[in-house]
Formats: sequence, C-alpha cells, structure tokens
Amino acid sequence: MLATAISAMPIIARTTETSHTLLPAPQHIEFHGGDVRISAARLMMAADSAQWADTLTALGVRIDPRARFLITGKIVDSIPGAGINDEAYTLGIDNRRIDVSAVSSKGIRWALQTLRQLAESTPSRQLRLPRCSVTDWPAFPWRGFMMDVGRSYISLDELKREIDAMSLFKLNVFHWHLTENQAWRLESRLFPMLNDSINTTRQPGRYYTIDEARQLVAYCRERGIMLLPEIDMPGHSAAFERTFRHDMQSAEGKKILRLLVEEACATFDEVPYLHIGTDEVRFTDPEFVPEMVAFVRSHGKKVISWNPGWHYEPGEIDMTHLWSYRGKGQKGIPAIDSKLHYLNHFDLYADIRALYRSKIYRLTSATPDVAGAEIAIWNDRYVADEATNASQNNLYPIMMAMAERAWRGGGTEYFDSLGTNMDRPGTDDFKEFADFERRMLHHKATSLRHLAIPYVKQTNVHWRITDAFPNGGDLSRRFPPETEGPAQSYTYADSVYNTRRATGAGIYLRHVWGSATIPGFYADPQPDHTAYAFTRVYSPADQTVGLQAETQNYSRSEPDLAPLPGCWDYRHSRIWINGDTVAPPAWQSTHRVRSNEISLTNENAAARRPLPVKLRKGWNDVMIKLPVGSFSTPETRLVKWMFTFVFTTPDGSREADLIYDPDAQAPGKIRPQGK
Repeated sequence: MLATAISAMPIIARTTETSHTLLPAPQHIEFHGGDVRISAARLMMAADSAQWADTLTALGVRIDPRARFLITGKIVDSIPGAGINDEAYTLGIDNRRIDVSAVSSKGIRWALQTLRQLAESTPSRQLRLPRCSVTDWPAFPWRGFMMDVGRSYISLDELKREIDAMSLFKLNVFHWHLTENQAWRLESRLFPMLNDSINTTRQPGRYYTIDEARQLVAYCRERGIMLLPEIDMPGHSAAFERTFRHDMQSAEGKKILRLLVEEACATFDEVPYLHIGTDEVRFTDPEFVPEMVAFVRSHGKKVISWNPGWHYEPGEIDMTHLWSYRGKGQKGIPAIDSKLHYLNHFDLYADIRALYRSKIYRLTSATPDVAGAEIAIWNDRYVADEATNASQNNLYPIMMAMAERAWRGGGTEYFDSLGTNMDRPGTDDFKEFADFERRMLHHKATSLRHLAIPYVKQTNVHWRITDAFPNGGDLSRRFPPETEGPAQSYTYADSVYNTRRATGAGIYLRHVWGSATIPGFYADPQPDHTAYAFTRVYSPADQTVGLQAETQNYSRSEPDLAPLPGCWDYRHSRIWINGDTVAPPAWQSTHRVRSNEISLTNENAAARRPLPVKLRKGWNDVMIKLPVGSFSTPETRLVKWMFTFVFTTPDGSREADLIYDPDAQAPGKIRPQGK
C-alpha cells in the first residue's frame, strides 16, 4: 500500500468549480453544464463491480445488461498528473455514459465515493448527476483514524458507523488500539483468562472475539480501508501483568507475549501491519523491542512503533508513529503524524480551524519519510454513551478536515502561526475554511444526517475581545466593560485597554497546550487576568433560539470535575444577553472527587441540547466575562482559557439566522446587570 503511493509527489491542481460539495475536494474537477438522469444502466467494471452495483441500486438505478446508459471502469497504467499513485482515478459523466479509469481497484472505489457525493448534491427520486470530469489522487497515502478501545470498549456497530464515514471521505486506515492497562480487548483462545472480568478494571466482559475482529477486517477491506491492530508493548500493559503476574520484559513475560503476538498475527492474517506501541515506558530489557520487532516480522507483518518510544535506525522498523509535540521523524523511516491530532483534547469550534490549515508534518505532500497522518481519540475517561463520545470529540467534522488536508495536501503552517485563530474575513485562509465549512455542513445535512453532529456554522460569528485586565488573583473583580458596556477601548488604572476583532463560535484566549505550541487569541497570555468578549446580534423578530455555550471544554482524557451548581466554571465566568445573566445548565455530575471512572455527562456543550434563550427583534447585546487564575487547578488540570458561544435553532440542528456584528450601531448601551 505504502511503497507505490509515496513516490507520487503530486502537484496540487486547482478545481475549476467552487460551488461543488465534494469532500475532500478533488485535485481537479470541471463541470460541463447540465445534469444527467439515470434510471437504468449497463455496468462493466474491471474491479469492485459488486460495490458499484449495490451503490447504484441504492441510488435508484436498475442494473440492466440491455440498458443504453453505460458505466465502465478500467485499470490503466497511470493517471495524468498523479505520478506513481495507486489510488489515482478519473471520473467522467456525460449524457450517455460514466467512465472511470484507475491505476488500481483502490481508485475505482474512490471514484464510486465521489459519485455518491455527487448524487447527494442533486437529490431526487431518480439519480441525477452533473456532467463533469474529475481527475483525482491523494497527496498522502496514509490517511487514518485511531480509536482507543483498550481503555473504553466501543461496540462494533459504532465502529462500523465511523468506518463508513471514513470510507465516504477517502480515509483509508482504521487504527484499532486494542490493549491497555484497563483491559485486553482482543480475545485470546490460548489464554482466555486474559479477557476474564477479574483481570479487567473497566467494562469487564467487554472484548472482541476473534470472529468479530476478522469481521471488522473484512468490513474495512470492503470499504477501501486497511485495519491496523495495535498490541501495546511493553507499556500500557497492566491487564497483561494482572493476568500473568509477569512484566512483559521479563523472560517469562516475553514467552507469553510471543504466543499472544503469534495468535494476533493469525487473527489478522490479511493485515500487512502490526502496531506494537512502545511509548510511555521505562525499558529494563534492552533486547525486548528488537526481539519483538524481529518476531512480528517473522510472521509476515510490517511493524509500526510510537515515537517518542524506542529509538530505531533505518531498517530496524517499518514505520514510526509520531505522538505529542515531542514526536520526531527520522530520515529513512516513513512516519505517521499524530503529534497534535488528539481529538480528545479538541474543542468543538477552534481546534478544527488549526487542523484544517495545518500541513502534515510541515509538508504539503508525501515524501519517502512522511506517509501521512492520523487523527486519534484516546478514551482515558470512561465512555458511557458512544454517540456522545463521537459528538463530544467532534469526530465527524474533524474527520472531514483531516480527509481534506491529507487528500488534497497543502496547508499554510504547522499549528504555529495563526493556530486556532480564524483569519480575517476576506483573506484566502478565511475563504478556504469557509468553503470547507459549507461543504462539511452539507454532508452533515445529507450523507451524515443520521448522526448527532453539534457543529453549526461559525464563519459568520464575530466578536470584539478586550486586552486582558490584571485581576491580582481575584477572579470576581469587575472591570470597565461591566460598568461601561461595549466599547472599542477602556481606561483602567491609568492604562488603556483596547479591543480586537475575532471570528468564530469558539475562541481560545490561551490554548490548552500553551501559545508557544498552538497560538490562541493572546500572543503571551498570563495567569491572573480577566478578558471580556462582546458582540451585537441582529434578530429579524422576537424569537426563542438555542444557545451553545461553554467557558471550559472538558478534555475526554481528564478526570476534571463539573462546575459547582449555578456556575459556568471554577473561574467566575459570566454570560449576559441584553444585560441579563444567562444561567448555566443544571450539571448532571455532582461528584466532588476527580475520577476517570466517572463518565462525562453534560459538561460540554456538544453533549447537551442548546439552552433556550429569547432574543428581541433588532439588535441584542452579548457580553462574556472570562477570568483566569492558574492554568492548572485542583478541579481542572488543564484549564482552557476559552469560550464557545453561538445561537442555533431551538433543536440545535443548525445555526440561527442572525447577524453578528460587534461594531453595529444600536440604540443605547446595555450594561451587564448584577455582580
């Protein structure tokens, strides 16, 4: 899969049509005007004919060998412009036929997904497609999504839903993180006690049988996806140690582990790779990793290992997988970039902007040393509701952002210039994200309409945010915006505090990883300060709308406590609409001891229905007070100095039809009421 693809080195071509809804956008598309209606077709495909027939039938097309409309698919040596790329394809739709050419069956499958999306863009009872020509190929051959099921079991049904979406958007690697301290989730018939409830500390009895694992491999393969199993070693292995009373690095532990690896290789006999982990561990046996790599390779598998982890020289490992900001690629070893791609720390609105514009490991297309990237969900905190897990991690919008960046290539930075900030309206960066958002929301409403996706349009949401006032550690202290109302600047303690515009439904004043890693609104945010954000919102009528709002996005990998009743957070944040205080939700979690074994409930805005709020006809004033003390507290280890705020329809399905303009001239100046 990898060797034939990374040498493509594509030159990214521009689409000639900006109003399509394809995602990822193809390297080149040209529309010829008009539509083609298809009720019956003759199918002549060189590969994947069953998938084409099933999809066309589902779209209302009768497969008939006597039909006049012809759909063909052929394998060719190369696609113009794509270089040596085994996923490249062309798709041509005209009045009498659809023609597909591809370098391999992979391209024929991706052409089918493009056709599915074109069908979604012109919904009707009879299949109707635009007349067009597509030439397409991926910039990176490795485009993945990792789900941690070792910590929290995720059902096969839920995994299949996620894999279906991956395939639609041309992601091609499902990384299955199967073993952890909490549990060994892959059935062992050699050592059934490894899966026994007594050796599982979370969700006892929940694991995947060998038959289920093979079923999921086949499910992925049918959708153009390679399943990548991970057996983590020698760290993250407390479940192993509870069962066998041996460390993996001990002589006895290695004997057992070899048998388990052999069993896993047989279970995943069709899979070319095995991921062996090797991160976050103290190595006591210097021979452990080389021995295990050699053992896995002896069973016909290529080996992937986390970096940082064991240090390899070229030839000693097949690929490295970069994690955290410390991950570093090596010359001569293909790398997978997951350094800043952990969805479990992402918020709903700001982090997607950083991911969308960022290159993959600072590159615009693959090289022999960088194969691509994965997004990942680490379920350190117990997952009680699978659907909520997907929505809280903003899985599907982020999946689409990664799909576009990994397929199209490009990008303008590596999380380190604009970071999570939205660029100014009118800039190329803003226009590109707005176009992606338009297409992403189209798929939310069409191909993904059966899923709970809380993201709504944010490119129309504008703010003014003040310079930060020093609060001396008194988070309840009031500053001029509270007493004077919205203004472009304020004077306090003989100093002038200005405001700057910002755009988006989610704003990081300081990113959770610090502005040196990922910039937020403030260039040099300091603890013990208070910020204010305000805007004016025009409503065409008196109405009740929904409100998505939060002042702390809770990472799904942290045991943080829900706020106290009546508080938005532990920092005295406040929200006012037309001077009236907006009360936070009634928090469902009431425990007062931090624990990863207590699931998140309604702490995050993405997990709950919007708050109902009333807007009056005309302009409405919104102000948010955002104090911060320390960036880590006993209640919240990772304080996110940020806010989310956007009005939605009452059911939260889409944005409310409003105008946001902090500089709008409105009669009067409403000041926040109450302390």
